[in-house]
Amino acid sequence: MRKSPAEVLLRGLYSGLLYLLLPVTVYHLMWRGLRVREYFQRWGERYALYPQASRQPHVWLHAVSVGEVNAAAPVVNALRAQRPDLRWVITTITPTGSARVRALWGDAVDHVYLPYDVPGCVDRFLRQFQPQIALILETELWPNLLFGCRQRQIPVYILNARLSARSLRGYRLLGPLIRRALRTVTFVAAQSEDDAQRFVRLGAAPEQVAALGNLKFDIKAPDRQDMVDAFSAHVAGHRTVWIAASTHEGEEAAVLEIHRQLRARHPELLLLWVPRHPERFDKVANLVREQGWAVATRTAQRWPQADTEVFVVDTLGELMGFFACASVAFVGGSLQPIGGHNLLEPAAMATATVTGPHLHNFSEISRRMREAGALLIGQDRDEVAGLLDALLQDEPRRQAMVKAGLDLVANGRGAVGRILALIASRLPPTQA
Repeated sequence: MRKSPAEVLLRGLYSGLLYLLLPVTVYHLMWRGLRVREYFQRWGERYALYPQASRQPHVWLHAVSVGEVNAAAPVVNALRAQRPDLRWVITTITPTGSARVRALWGDAVDHVYLPYDVPGCVDRFLRQFQPQIALILETELWPNLLFGCRQRQIPVYILNARLSARSLRGYRLLGPLIRRALRTVTFVAAQSEDDAQRFVRLGAAPEQVAALGNLKFDIKAPDRQDMVDAFSAHVAGHRTVWIAASTHEGEEAAVLEIHRQLRARHPELLLLWVPRHPERFDKVANLVREQGWAVATRTAQRWPQADTEVFVVDTLGELMGFFACASVAFVGGSLQPIGGHNLLEPAAMATATVTGPHLHNFSEISRRMREAGALLIGQDRDEVAGLLDALLQDEPRRQAMVKAGLDLVANGRGAVGRILALIASRLPPTQA
């Protein structure tokens, strides 16, 4: 495909700026490493420097972090079952995403961090893994990667594509370049009609885009009863339990205050606390101790003790199981303008759910859940506390929310099948 002079100029300016900023990436990795030690490791992958050549064609899937990896899992698992001959490379950006890839598939797939979007790194990455198809989750729009795939005639599908109004505004600065990069994409499988329309406004051709549903509805929930039975065997049955899930640093004081308010009404109440980021696990446990609460953790005590007031789940991959152990859930990333986290997980585990007001990353899901009667939204800390308290005192209302949530999840399934049908014709031919 012939490049237009405008594209050459825009790419040159963009790539030149990234090359100038490459030294800054070292300082960024060091700064992140001070908070999360895993960022000190595997730097070569960030620059597409690999110890040995692969030279084996792959199906490439990119999922930035834990949530995207979990959303992609049903597609990967279905394709691996259908086509065991395919070799996979899965890229992430965060160490937690990396850990989730290894937890789900171990060494059955190749895994590296996505390299920086400079032409040299992109070229080395694509030469190393020779992807025959690229599956990119949600909103990862890296122009040089997309142009590099076009140059090698690699079909690119953006799956579970999500674009909030805020993100659409954020792309304005790179609008002309992003528009040209989007036109190289084979198809955008959007989560909703609103997302599809925003991708068109960003620059995708209307015939490139369709709303195929949200993969998060196809989540495979763990066995709820097994987890409930294991939990009940260690925790006295008379104790009421609530869970604060995927909380961020700026929300931690609010969670402690909510727990204080709830304990005044429910003296035996137990809080299960699952911070969003592993680097906060120890910090949250120490914060709880400093506030005078009796704390236990998943890694140290395994289960809450008789006197435990706050139980910190400091492990990865167990959140959904612990949702099942709570009467009500608060999902974090929502009391601050972070955009919220996956609200379908507690719904799938039959837990009534409350969240804060900042939900721009889950606007469609939160709207559908609220309209179905499966979600309550508090505008601030005290309103969230009031909603949780009301639900703890009203079992019929909780059960109505649980049923609404389970029905919504069941009725929303099907995106995996539609995506598999979409990409079937572009998969590599079966190896003899």
